[in-house]
Amino acid sequence: MKKSNYLRRMVMLAMFVALGVVISPILRVEGMCPMAHLINITCAVFLGPAYSLLCALLIGIIRMAVMGIPPLALTGAIFGATLSGVFYKLSKGKIIAAVLGEIIGTGIIGAIVSYPVMTYLWGKEGLTLFFYVPSFICGTLIGGSIAYLLLKRLEVTGALKRMQEGLKDYPIKDEKVA
Repeated sequence: MKKSNYLRRMVMLAMFVALGVVISPILRVEGMCPMAHLINITCAVFLGPAYSLLCALLIGIIRMAVMGIPPLALTGAIFGATLSGVFYKLSKGKIIAAVLGEIIGTGIIGAIVSYPVMTYLWGKEGLTLFFYVPSFICGTLIGGSIAYLLLKRLEVTGALKRMQEGLKDYPIKDEKVA
């Protein structure tokens, strides 16, 4: 029988979601949530693009339900979280690629997608297509810089590799109990 680190990955995902909800109000101003980008990038590096997308989605839904945050909690997170994981994977583990994925995904794609969501679904008036781009880019640069420094420090000490190995989704040989 083959086992996987599914439980470890779920626990780590739950910790990222909880941390993301708790620290998201820190440094938050309307349209800019740097700590969410820190979580997105860190989760992407530890768990990959699918888990990072799920993490951003769960954090956004919780923030919208509990804190009354507008749909920007979703549009400003899911694209960056996903691209962060994809870029990290494609670059074969370059942290800067994860940060760039977050900047492009959130700062540009998420910001542009936010316009029709906020205008037509949320009823906000006076917005333009690129209205959210400056604040989203600033938020991703702040959160991305913090994530980069944190992850580089973990990489230098060897802790990043050890943690990633512990979370790898690979089969583990079944141990027989005598």
